[in-house]
Amino acid sequence: MSVWLGIDTSNYTTSAAVVGDREINLRRIIDVKIGERGIRQSDDVFVHLKTLPELLEPIAMRDVSAVGVSVRPRNCEGSYMPVFTAGESFARVIAKSLDVPVYRFSHQDGHLMAGIYSGGFEDLTQGEFYAVHLSGGTTEILKCRYTPDGFDAEITGGTLDISAGQLIDRIGVKLGMKFPCGAELDGLCGSTDHAVRLKTCVRGGYMNLSGLENKLSEMKEDAAVVARSAFLAVGESIVKALDFQKAKRILFVGGVASGNFLRQYLTENIDAQIYFAKGGLSCDNAVGIAELARRKEQKICLNRL
Repeated sequence: MSVWLGIDTSNYTTSAAVVGDREINLRRIIDVKIGERGIRQSDDVFVHLKTLPELLEPIAMRDVSAVGVSVRPRNCEGSYMPVFTAGESFARVIAKSLDVPVYRFSHQDGHLMAGIYSGGFEDLTQGEFYAVHLSGGTTEILKCRYTPDGFDAEITGGTLDISAGQLIDRIGVKLGMKFPCGAELDGLCGSTDHAVRLKTCVRGGYMNLSGLENKLSEMKEDAAVVARSAFLAVGESIVKALDFQKAKRILFVGGVASGNFLRQYLTENIDAQIYFAKGGLSCDNAVGIAELARRKEQKICLNRL
């Protein structure tokens, strides 16, 4: 039996996964106190170091052929966050003790591959496609191409200020929800048909969302209307930004892209072939990292023949 191990330690989730002859997806969301909108990186690192041993316990390490780990937010010079040092440290120790290779990828690589893996979208590993990464800290439009080392991803659009996830979480916290607020806020959208259409600021492929935060914070309507208005404004901004790209194939990944209201709006308003990461693989997880490690290891083995 052969499996490939993936580890991801992001801002708010500790994740481990295996793919191959057996599939396991383990993740634990870091707790944030009621009323707070985040957690310090130093506290994140401590929680990851405390959580990983317990999270990894169900995995039969004797079957691991290689270890993949996220070591940076994205594939560009200077991309760094302390939280990823926790996962990399564990990955190095595990790989050394098993005498197997360790492969390093970006957190964004993991999101992209998790989206492809979750839906069996193998056609996206061939040729160019666009991806929209919508998460708590990232709102980017990317022109992508898969490689054995991850993804060549050029930023062609996104936000110039706060991310879509930050907008949603800040509005949710203001409404008394527990951070992160995306799922709860999305759930409210189904309880009303009314939304206030707010003016969005989009130039080319780029958008500004901080103005929307101010407008939503000033709304006097009930929480369901505010929620629906927030997701509608995010959706309209993304559609306008994507119109500039003229993309034919678009993959949506990240926790914000998992909401039912936003998915429906994007599906109905984008004239392109759309792919959504499935279920729990939309949010932060290590499945994509494990799959990237599997593909890289198998490519190296083929080259040796």
